[in-house]
Amino acid sequence: MKAYVVNLVLSYNIGDTKGHESVLPEHKDILGNKTQKLKIPEGVEDISIEEWDRIQRALQWGGPDQQVTTVNMSTSPDHTTFVINNFKDSYSVGEELHVTIVAKDLTGRPKTYGGDFFKVKVFSPTLQASVFGGVLDHQNGTYLARFTLPWAGEARVAVLLVHTSESVEILKRHRETDPNRGAYFGYFVGKNSQGAQVEERSDCNVKWEGVGLPGKGVCCCEYPDLKAKLTWHCRKPPTLPCNTLVYHGMGDNIVHEWTELEKAIMDRQYVQRWIKGDSREIRVLASNSTIGQRVKCKPGMPTPIPAGFYMKDVWTSFVCATRHFNAASEKTQCLRDKHIYMMGDSTLKQWYDFIVYSMPNLRLMNLHTHSHNGPFLAVDVENNIDVNFRTHGVPRRNPKATFTDMHYISNEIDGMAGGSQTVVIFDIWAHFKLFPHSFFAHRVSQIRRAVVDLLRRAPATKVIIKTANTGLADFHSVDWLASQLDQIMREVFRDVGVYILDVWQMTSCHYNREDVHPGGVIIRNEVDLLLSFICPA
Repeated sequence: MKAYVVNLVLSYNIGDTKGHESVLPEHKDILGNKTQKLKIPEGVEDISIEEWDRIQRALQWGGPDQQVTTVNMSTSPDHTTFVINNFKDSYSVGEELHVTIVAKDLTGRPKTYGGDFFKVKVFSPTLQASVFGGVLDHQNGTYLARFTLPWAGEARVAVLLVHTSESVEILKRHRETDPNRGAYFGYFVGKNSQGAQVEERSDCNVKWEGVGLPGKGVCCCEYPDLKAKLTWHCRKPPTLPCNTLVYHGMGDNIVHEWTELEKAIMDRQYVQRWIKGDSREIRVLASNSTIGQRVKCKPGMPTPIPAGFYMKDVWTSFVCATRHFNAASEKTQCLRDKHIYMMGDSTLKQWYDFIVYSMPNLRLMNLHTHSHNGPFLAVDVENNIDVNFRTHGVPRRNPKATFTDMHYISNEIDGMAGGSQTVVIFDIWAHFKLFPHSFFAHRVSQIRRAVVDLLRRAPATKVIIKTANTGLADFHSVDWLASQLDQIMREVFRDVGVYILDVWQMTSCHYNREDVHPGGVIIRNEVDLLLSFICPA
């Protein structure tokens, strides 16, 4: 039996629940009347009305069908349970396992609406094996979790309540009404009117509808990028001119007022909790069934659920035929004569670090740049390999670093000649969770425009996108917000002809505690998958 393919990163569907395909509803008002398609927000470039409407449909999420007036209406991690449907004495490799999740509120009553955010997996501690499952929301308080059983041996089911439907509603509301929750500073350096060298700090942020500029003072110094169609701005420093901006840094998150009910609903005792349920051991027997695809990796391949599984801490992909690069010589052979350009955040830098430190022939060049942001360069002269990394442009939450080193990804790609020896790898998500979706969609659409232009002038260029990974738990960085951005990215790059390397499933189902910066065993498997995309089997 082959793994089933869906477009949603979490297999979280809205509407008709028959079959495996997601059916998203028409836009309707509170009376159920159809409404006109949404208009594109001001400032969003290179996205059509039809595409914006499709993005909004993909982001739809169920939720309470009534006003939440008490914390007792929230989904209870203690009362919610799950059961394996039609449990059998044994199953076969490749067979599907179905599990029903029944959500109940804090009083123990069954919920009548959906919208809870679950992660589910089948796992085996003995075999160090695990596989991701999809979740289908019936919108009535029950959910169907589906798994493909990929290994022979014992297994069990695990269900994690990440966020209740009520807390998701709070997250949605604050994302839309309080997007300005991250503090950014600009550091201006120069001589004052007395001739003394001074440094002055000022509040900064993106210039975008719905995003305010915190702090007090005269506004504003603007730093527009006409090519990327983006503007960063800062309050004017006390004495120095705008052209003395040298450094960028982050401040503490801005805490907005929460109601007492919101505080109660968002209490940590109700989120990130494993659900007690059917603990029966599943016995899986070997079979001749083939799961997934074992074809050559190529751009545009869909991401199935599951996209692969762990066994003895080794990931086997169902997307395409992948292999494991255990020796440095194998990595060198793959990357010989390659120019690797990596652009993104600290989760992508983990790939850069792993590649550099697992290949002794690569020598780090000291570019005297910031330890978080780069740019960084490692070279293997003998094998003509260069591996580059630089952070994406602002907004970026990092310690004080040189502002001019933070380039927009779209501009970097515009400056590349490309070709068969060029590999472009990027990710963009973790630093954008608190911003309006319109801003992120614009940012990603600019990268798409640059990628499309690159592939037109150099079709043999490999472009690989690393998806978001799980591991964000606090209220400013929850996985639900990350999953929404990941959906936007996937929609924007649909049918562009790039590789999308899904790490959401790889980080969600491993037995290690989820962390925004995954452990070494996960990074090793992610890089193996990356190298398999660069050097198909």
